[in-house]
Amino acid sequence: MMKKTLGIIGGVGPLATMFLGEAIVRLTKAATDQEHVHTIIDNDTTIPDRTAFILGKSNDNPVPVIIRDAKKLADFGADLVCIPCNTAHTFYEEIQQGSPVPVIHMIRETAKRAHELEANRVAILATDGTIFSKVYQKALMEQGIEPVIPDEHTQKLVMSVIYDDVKSGKDVSREKWKEIEEAVFALDCDRIILGCTELSVVNKNLQLGNRYIDSLLVLAETAIIRCGYEVKK
Repeated sequence: MMKKTLGIIGGVGPLATMFLGEAIVRLTKAATDQEHVHTIIDNDTTIPDRTAFILGKSNDNPVPVIIRDAKKLADFGADLVCIPCNTAHTFYEEIQQGSPVPVIHMIRETAKRAHELEANRVAILATDGTIFSKVYQKALMEQGIEPVIPDEHTQKLVMSVIYDDVKSGKDVSREKWKEIEEAVFALDCDRIILGCTELSVVNKNLQLGNRYIDSLLVLAETAIIRCGYEVKK
């Protein structure tokens, strides 16, 4: 298979972008520099907040900026692009229509992974914007899986972890995460999707365990395979 160059539309958030780059390197079966995926990262921190736009708290539309970045990466030689932001996939069809190269749909890929793991009920931990747009709920139901949403208090804690901690450059304490985890475990789900790439950073730091499906790691593995490389076992 012909090797492809990957473009990453980053800055959404910045730390999650760098983690995706690292994850792709760590998960690629390679013995030399030359056997790794040729990756172009645009850590574009000017992309407006996706959740704020979805919820009507901001008039700054992130879509034109994301499309501009897709075109820029294609001009630099990217054969396909990915966006390490689950919430941005609310606008997937519009972004793909404006992009000159294919855009990996991380939410559909994550839902497929849940199906491969034979999950029946899956909890979604994500931003208010992602939950509101129902993009994960639809993707899971297409796979025959029942989506489960946390209660309002737990959702507020999730948003605090994403915005007050990770996006603010702070570490998340195990105690704070434990309150979220206990509430979600009580929902009697087979699996829990980390449906925000900031939560992938939490997973990296706290090593949350096999019950979780990390959307950023699914995206990394999908990108490796789509670019014609092998995922390390």
